[in-house]
Amino acid sequence: MTSSEMWTQATAERYDTEEAELSSAAALGPTLDFLAELAGDGRALEFAIGTGRVGIPLRERGVPVAGIELSEPMAAVLRRKADEETLPVTMGDMATTVVPGAFSLVYLVYNTITNLLTQDEQVECFRNAARHLAPGGRFVIELGVPPLRFLPPGQVAVPFDVSERHLGFDTFDLVEQILVSHHFTRDGADGSYRRDASRHRYAWPAELDLMAKLAGLQLEKRVADWDGTPFTQESAKHISVWRKPL
Repeated sequence: MTSSEMWTQATAERYDTEEAELSSAAALGPTLDFLAELAGDGRALEFAIGTGRVGIPLRERGVPVAGIELSEPMAAVLRRKADEETLPVTMGDMATTVVPGAFSLVYLVYNTITNLLTQDEQVECFRNAARHLAPGGRFVIELGVPPLRFLPPGQVAVPFDVSERHLGFDTFDLVEQILVSHHFTRDGADGSYRRDASRHRYAWPAELDLMAKLAGLQLEKRVADWDGTPFTQESAKHISVWRKPL
């Protein structure tokens, strides 16, 4: 049983609208270029495919894509946009669910590995990726770097968005490596706000490299974004690529 918190019907129905900016051609272009190049002539498997924000346009690029998704409401939204033959989706968690066949690419975007709330489950996610990869295949993760340098002594919260429509901040449990993302979103003409919160287990790049090693994968490259900007100590996130040996 996964520790991931379940995406509800209400969350699934508003997900595409709230993430519309990330779904634009300009925003997705570098992501799709990056993933399509790694997939080559092979198949791609997206862990936690959600509503198909990345998987559907990658399929439209000519890459055969399959997905694993835990939330039935999220998968139902995807199914309105692509049928099972076009983009097959297997229901289950990304740490243990197995899809038939071998893939040249397994990918996990938008901080989603943090939905697994224990280190053991995150390790199993890497092992599951390795299980699906053909020799020479790659596992790709997009993940933010925990902004702990913004925490002065005694403070546990870091804001990440302060705008007219949305207030977002993370609170940190430094012992358990758990962050809680808090969202206050303007949700009506009367000025009312909707409050949401979700738990995540953050992990450092070096910790992920050890997870990869336990799964038999080797770090191939790490960059700061989908455009390939070099990763430095100032980078807010990373795109990491591990390869299964030939």
